[in-house]
Amino acid sequence: MSNLEARPDERVCASGGAPAGGLEILEPRDVPLGGPRAMSVRRTLPQRDRSMVGAWCFLDHYGPADVTASAGMQVPPHPHTGLQTVSWLFEGEVQHHDSIGSAALVRPGELNLMTAGAGISHSEQSPPVRSPLLHGVQLWIALPESARHGAPAFEHHGDLPVLELPGARVRLLVGELAGVRSPATTFTPSVGAQVDLPRGSRAVLPVDSTFEHAVLVDRGTLRIDGTAVAPSSLAYLPPGRAEIGLEAGADDDARLILIGGVPFGAEIVMWWNFVGRSHEEIVAARAQWQAGLVGGSDRFGQVDGFDGPPLPAPELPNGRLRPRR
Repeated sequence: MSNLEARPDERVCASGGAPAGGLEILEPRDVPLGGPRAMSVRRTLPQRDRSMVGAWCFLDHYGPADVTASAGMQVPPHPHTGLQTVSWLFEGEVQHHDSIGSAALVRPGELNLMTAGAGISHSEQSPPVRSPLLHGVQLWIALPESARHGAPAFEHHGDLPVLELPGARVRLLVGELAGVRSPATTFTPSVGAQVDLPRGSRAVLPVDSTFEHAVLVDRGTLRIDGTAVAPSSLAYLPPGRAEIGLEAGADDDARLILIGGVPFGAEIVMWWNFVGRSHEEIVAARAQWQAGLVGGSDRFGQVDGFDGPPLPAPELPNGRLRPRR
């Protein structure tokens, strides 16, 4: 998914220090995608207080949105650099097309993973015949120096591993958890998973103590080590723990997204849909995308399968970026 903000911030993002209390609650902010009538998302990464969790640098949570009276998701072709996009649905369908010829319909329980490398473009849209609701998350993973200049790639995984733990069911999207590994390609030590807890249940997730982790609550009420976490909030946990204690409320089943990884160890510059290492890289990527809006780009290619023009880049902010953590 594109970041469709008309005036996206330019940020220097990096892993921050551990919070004083061990667990930190990050509240979401509402972001309208594409204008006042567009679908709104709840964004918890990046933000001023914490911009990364391991290599995870972007998290949007959207829906459930009624798409019966609208065109649903309609995101025109747009570029990415230096990241992987993780598309995960709880309800609905989204059709993906990209500039390396990939076409895949993602459904609940299936993973679309796109690696931008040096540059790729793609579109995402609701199919003409679709479910009445659209509900899911979009996440980005920053690529390390060793992978960010590589060739773009796309993977669709419909058969992901499932762990049945006491009190919880875990579907592993990327990375490794409790000795089980996802088939999805990653470039840094990381984990991403959907965790489901029946109402009133308790579970202990075994995790890598070298990772920092965060838990996004999609639905239900949840306590992490006794601390309440509201739906759409992100609970951050610093490195140093080998397990995470979860407790679902008595009134409803709980569903959450777990992300984590080794602290990234490098600053990234993020603006619009680009992840780089300097202001100059972002400026160059924007110029190359704009130059290829008609006829395609040598760097970003051309997307077939979307009925409409590509998305122009927003104007860059005045002045150079200011580092934030």
